Order: sequence, then C-alpha cells, then structure tokens
Amino acid sequence: MAKQDAYIIADIGTGNVRVAIATPGGQVLSVAREDIRYEKDPLYPDALQFDPSALWQQILGLTSQALAAAPGVEIRAITATSQREGIVLLDAQGNSLTGLPNIDHRGREWEYMLADKSRVYQLTGRYPTSLFSAFKLVGIRERKPEIWSQTALFLSISDWVEYQFSGIAKYEHSQASETLLFDVERREWSDELCTAFGLEASLLPPLRTSASVLGDVKPEVARELGISQLAIVVTGGGDTQLAIKSTRPAVDDMVIVSGTTTPIVKLTGNYTLDAEERTWTSRDIVPERFVFEANAGVTGLNYQRLKEIFYPNEGYDVIEKELAENRHTFCMASLGSLLADEEVSLTKGGFIFPAPVSHLLTRGSFVWATMVDIACSIVKNYKILAEVSGHQPDYIWGCGGGLQSLTLRQLIANLTGKKVQMRAGFQQSSAVGGALICNEALGIDGQMESTIETVHPQDEAHYAAIYADWEKTRDYFRNMN
Repeated sequence: MAKQDAYIIADIGTGNVRVAIATPGGQVLSVAREDIRYEKDPLYPDALQFDPSALWQQILGLTSQALAAAPGVEIRAITATSQREGIVLLDAQGNSLTGLPNIDHRGREWEYMLADKSRVYQLTGRYPTSLFSAFKLVGIRERKPEIWSQTALFLSISDWVEYQFSGIAKYEHSQASETLLFDVERREWSDELCTAFGLEASLLPPLRTSASVLGDVKPEVARELGISQLAIVVTGGGDTQLAIKSTRPAVDDMVIVSGTTTPIVKLTGNYTLDAEERTWTSRDIVPERFVFEANAGVTGLNYQRLKEIFYPNEGYDVIEKELAENRHTFCMASLGSLLADEEVSLTKGGFIFPAPVSHLLTRGSFVWATMVDIACSIVKNYKILAEVSGHQPDYIWGCGGGLQSLTLRQLIANLTGKKVQMRAGFQQSSAVGGALICNEALGIDGQMESTIETVHPQDEAHYAAIYADWEKTRDYFRNMN
C-alpha cells in the first residue's frame, strides 16, 4: 500500500508546544501537545526564560507521538511557526544559550533608552516596549554578562526550530518584524535601529522568505524520528501569519485569529501607520503584503480559566447549549482585554450585575458576560483598524480554536454588521497554514477543501445597545485602575 504524503508542522505557542502531521490537502492527521516549561529569572522584576535543550527534546518527543498516531505517511517537508516575539540566543558554535519567550519583560527597565520612540515606530511599525526582542537582548547584555559574552546571534523560536532540524541559521521576515531591529517597509535589517539599542549588526542572521527551502533534514534527526533523509526543511513564520495564510485572504481583507490572544488584522499592499501610534504593522509571509494589526490580548485565556471555574467537568458543547438557551444581559464584564486606543492595559477587572443577586443569575450569565467582553474587545480593535485604513468587504475572515464557539462568531457578526467566514480546518489554522507553505516550497497544488462556513449578522440595534453597556463597564473598571 502506497504511503500518504504528509508534513510535520511544529508550533510553539505562548502556552504549549504542538506538533501536527498534515497532508498537502490541509487535513490534520494527528496533533501532539504539551505545556511549555518556563522559569522565572530572579535578576529582573518580570522575566521568564526556558531551556532550549529541554524544548527541543519536547519537540522531538511530540513529533514521534504525532507520527505514531498517523501511520502510513511519508514525510516530505518540515516547517515551524511560533509565538512572534520569543527568541533563542546562540553562541559562535551554534549551541543554544537561553530561550526568552514573548511574555518575558526583562528589558522593561531599559525602555527609557530610546530618545525618539516615534522614529522607532516609523521604522518598525510598532511602539517600542519590552515585549519586543531587542529589549530582551538589552536585558541580557546589562545584567547577564556571562551569557552575553558568548552570544553570537539570535533567532526567533520558529527559526531556531528550523535550525535544529536543518543546521541552517536565518531569520524569516514576519518574525524579524517583531525584533525592533528590522525596517518593515524596506524589508531589511536596520543599522539605525541597531545603533539605537547599542547592538552589533553581527547578531543578525541572514533574512529568508517564508516558503523557501532551507535544505534537507539533518541525517541524525531523520534517523531519530524514523523519517526520510530526503525530507526538506521549509522556512515558516510567525504564528499569526501562518494562521492568516490558512484563510487564503486577499489584500484589504480583515482576519480575526482567535487563540490564547486575539490579533485582529487587515492585509494591506502598502506600509500603513497610525498617526496615533496605536497599531502594529508587520511583514506578512507573502512578500508583497503587510499585516496591519491590533490585538485584543488574553481573550482565549480568560475564557479557558472561566470554564475551569464554572464548567470544570463539562465540555464546551454544554456551555454553548446553555448560552443558546439563556442569552441575557443580567451581567456585564471587563476582564483585562487590550484595546489599541488605551495607553495602559487594565490590571483590575470583574463582573457587574444588579444587587441584590437575582434568581435569574446563573453560571451561564458569567460566561455570557465573558463572551460579550471578548467580542466587544475584538470589535473595538476592528473599528480602530477600519478607522485608519478602511474596510469595504461585507465579511471578516475568522480562524483559530477560539472561534469554534458559534456564540462568539454570532456576537462578532452582530456587533460589526459583517459576515464572519470560516474555512474548513479553521480550528487548526497554523497547521493548515504550514501545509500551504510546504506545498509552495514543493511546487505542488494541495487541493485544499474550499468549504466556507458563514455567520450572518442579526439584530444589530439590540447588540449596539449591548456594546454601549460594555463600554460603560469598561470605563468603570478603567477608573479603578
């Protein structure tokens, strides 16, 4: 019996590591996952790190598990995607020194060092904060000289994974956009930005385009995994960009990527900046496109934690059923999501409901309020993007596991007045996006399924009133912070 062609897609998110086996047609045959292991770094007020060697062993182990769950496949290509601001530092021999995730803020104490932050925004498309990679490097330089003295270069986490598979060091353009050292409009590393941070340009690897072939998988890795040594390693990209790719959008389309956090993006053909410096602009994995973005923050994480409290022993299907039967507004919430027009994120949040406690208040009331908070936060950021750059189509693309909730999709449609469209496989969007770029690298047509699920807006006036109530709730908690 002939083996089925397939790809390995490694996805290193903020919370967990996933390895998927997917076909050229975008069918995800198996997924193995584990939590990432972070450690606090006591030398800084707000710093996290990970051991790259341990992460690599996790990736190998999960790849073996995923392959075992998908027997009869022939691996043709391997690619990776990851959280966008995380990096790994390497020495001159290519040994991994330390890993710094996107949620590491060891550089916060040195944010003052930039004299002209607006100039940095003009070049990089994002207001400079400790979220981004250059400040992580500065934090290492200033307080960990034993590591800094050995550091020869750094890679994004996905580029580092591909380096582990192929032995070739490079930096992909969508990931380079997150470093504060990359001129996004000119699509090149910036000497001016390196000078601003006091970093040597020698730290910067060569740039490579997503879907380009790096080379064959290293023989020792192929032997360990039991795959063909003829499998190629393909340049991937940022997790948001691969998820966007799965929707197969056009320029001027909007895409909501709903996961642990929720980026809301518009695909543009021109470098777009916001005069108020509220948004991000990155390179897409498609060379001629830009990703114009606002991010609603930890939306999916909030929902997951509320489920653990109110529905610890039930599945998401039970929640959806109860929400469908008991939609009301006895309760409103503001739970710390991000809005592009707020300079400071909320550190206090909660639920508001009439006192004394009504007999109509149920556990579903709190989850409904959480859903409304997530949807309204997404919609507020969408409105900011549309205000700056416009949005003519009557639809918005959606992807990511968070949009498995029909309730959330319907809320977004009702609040925007736009159709919400989902392609088949939207739940595993990064894996589908990875399959698409492997297809490009191999020069094949994967014949992806073309089914589109559409949610139409309903009762827009009623939901406009709910949105107004949410804004009042948000203002209440903002005044408490």
